[in-house]
Amino acid sequence: MDAPLILVTNDDGMFAPGIKALVESAKEFGRVVVVAPDSPQSAKGHAITISSPLRLNRVDVFGDIEAYECSGTPVDCVKLAKNVVFKDRKPDLCVSGVNHGSNASINIIYSGTMSAAMESSLEGIDSIGFSLLDFSFKADFSASKVIARQLIGHVLANGLRESKLLNVNIPKLPIDQIKGMRVCRQANA
Repeated sequence: MDAPLILVTNDDGMFAPGIKALVESAKEFGRVVVVAPDSPQSAKGHAITISSPLRLNRVDVFGDIEAYECSGTPVDCVKLAKNVVFKDRKPDLCVSGVNHGSNASINIIYSGTMSAAMESSLEGIDSIGFSLLDFSFKADFSASKVIARQLIGHVLANGLRESKLLNVNIPKLPIDQIKGMRVCRQANA
């Protein structure tokens, strides 16, 4: 059986520390391919590019991990990944982030991180958006890596039954101070 195919994307660009943490977490579970914006695209929501040509360039950022920079939005990244990069196979999982700051409540409609995950879920792909409640560029992503590994492994083994999308907000705490995970409904205010 083929190893799981995992798409990694974000809204902060190829060189953001959060995407590096997510690549490190995902690569132990299968074949990872990164398609991310070539510049920060925070708060782009579910925007797509229609007024200019999209560019997709292969880059060497993560060593032996296949990676592409996209000139468009996070949603463009997912669309190009599905229709150009993966034309012969649908990814088993899409993970987006790790975003700096919260993506809770109504904020998910503005979030490029969550919009990329939502777009992937609309394509029938199990998808997870990860956010760390820390806006600092020097944020510590060690707890995020642990939680991402746990959830990636669980979703690949079990799938997502109720929905094709998870929105995960990780507190700014060391992993030994995080008491567990709680599944809850998305608030609307």
